[in-house]
Amino acid sequence: MAETRENLKELTECGLPSALEVMGERWSFMILRASFNGLHHFEEFLSELGIARNILSNRLGRLVGHGILKRELCEDDRRKVEYRLTDKGFDLLPAMVALRQWGQKYGEEVVENPVLVDERDRQPIGPTSILSHDGRILLPADLNLVEPDKIGVRADGTESVRSHDLDRASYAPTASDPSKEAA
Repeated sequence: MAETRENLKELTECGLPSALEVMGERWSFMILRASFNGLHHFEEFLSELGIARNILSNRLGRLVGHGILKRELCEDDRRKVEYRLTDKGFDLLPAMVALRQWGQKYGEEVVENPVLVDERDRQPIGPTSILSHDGRILLPADLNLVEPDKIGVRADGTESVRSHDLDRASYAPTASDPSKEAA
């Protein structure tokens, strides 16, 4: 990634500082993990995570405030509240899987139990990868940073032809997209 370098002091030109502002501490990730595992109620989070009540309340409030979780009244008891993942929250799943895999690979004595599998054939999922716009797995040597007006312009000055008609600003995989299966 030598062509262009990010301005590391500028926090608004990269999504990472923004993401870390919302999710940058352990309990937010643990609450999100619990949500992906089907927990919805304050008391469930409290007992399953072993988190202090005030910290849980604070973190749930932040996750709701940032649109990652939403608060809904329970249909069977309108006095109770459920915390449900939003689409924005579900979009964090690939990052959570990548962090989980990294922890399994480099953590000390991490035994995966239960194992995260593909529902169709119940085989363990593959490693999370960085994919090109056309679904190719990219290695670190394949990555580069360019200015927005240089997207699609190769190092030799020729222009590439995109294999998909994608919006450069916001790539969202579709159900038929091969990257959806590899992520």
